[in-house]
Amino acid sequence: MAITQTSQEPLADLDDFPSLARAHDGRRCVFFDGPAGSQVPRQVIEAVSKYYLHANANSGGRFATSLETDRMLAEARRAMADLLGAEGPGQISFGANMTTLTFLLARALARRFEPGDEIVITELDHEANRGPWLGLRQEGMVVREIELRPDGTLNYDEFRSQFNSRTRLVALGHASNALGTVNDVGSARRWSREAGAWLLVDAVHSAPHLALDVREMGADFLLCSGYKFYGPHVGVLYCRPGLLEQLPTERLRTQSPRAPERIETGTLNHASIAGLAAAVDYLASLGEGPDRRSRTLSAFRKIEAHEGSLARRLHRGLSEIPGVHLYGPGFDQVQRAPTVSFTVEGLNATEVADRLAAQGMNVWDGDFYAARAIEVLGLVERGGLVRTGMAIYNHASEVERVLQAVRELAA
Repeated sequence: MAITQTSQEPLADLDDFPSLARAHDGRRCVFFDGPAGSQVPRQVIEAVSKYYLHANANSGGRFATSLETDRMLAEARRAMADLLGAEGPGQISFGANMTTLTFLLARALARRFEPGDEIVITELDHEANRGPWLGLRQEGMVVREIELRPDGTLNYDEFRSQFNSRTRLVALGHASNALGTVNDVGSARRWSREAGAWLLVDAVHSAPHLALDVREMGADFLLCSGYKFYGPHVGVLYCRPGLLEQLPTERLRTQSPRAPERIETGTLNHASIAGLAAAVDYLASLGEGPDRRSRTLSAFRKIEAHEGSLARRLHRGLSEIPGVHLYGPGFDQVQRAPTVSFTVEGLNATEVADRLAAQGMNVWDGDFYAARAIEVLGLVERGGLVRTGMAIYNHASEVERVLQAVRELAA
């Protein structure tokens, strides 16, 4: 696999991504829509096809294809454990998506908690890490929301003050899918430990961009989604060793009561999980080292440098265009995900996205399911934000195309 090293060129080999060949009016499309789901490399597509062609069977049988499925599932858990820095494959559960797994987790925790127990969430988070917890108010739980400040960061003074003897869970996004803000998980971990509470981290938006280490992070639970980091639609849940067995999960009596299967309802999407393992291996192939974990960490050092350079270039260019307003913290202030969101004076976000799409530039508009953040920022009437995101297959010439198009729109 050819890997380029400069921030000006793609980090990954573009030939690995068949979908990138799509053109509009004779020019390749610009795929800046990664925050809602990345494009998929050929190696992942082939892994899904290979499973269907040669090993399609349910798990738990005595025959060859079923045994191969069991081995594939075990290997996929090992791959995700390597990606997340988990203790081992026994801490990795799979589900339809992050949202479904969070709802299942919320229902299980509701059976452990008592009326009056408290859960801390934020105004910045995706609804998948808000709605399941807000729903527990119907069970008598108290849900406290941490304020989102105008600069796109959380009010940490307020955050610290919310902890007390009844705090049971903190549900915090690692990075904002709307603004790119990377939250202070370390402080949340420290405060939750002092209160005897569990920490749940939504890493859906950070998993494609930042090296993750659940043990260093101190997460009790962490969730992410394969389709954000070049894989198929699979939800992933990490649980700290010994924790999942303590939870009264939704479970048929025929389901294993042990981790990691304890929260996995029904038959899993085996072909997509085969693709998920291939996606982890693809990311690891971008790095160097004697094992998959070390190669993954090496790869993410390159990914952060590459995507960060592109995002800073786009952010700086947009900041120089009259009538364009940027949202979220600046790249010179704090660690940032390579997500750049903005508005254009005189146009709502949908109009901007439509006009860019007409030129073959794929960007998102709206609230991106971070609905509360868009409300707090007062952007509902303007159609929310225009959102762009960098990926390993993006490059500097694409940034310049988008900047030129936005200049013309703003003028």
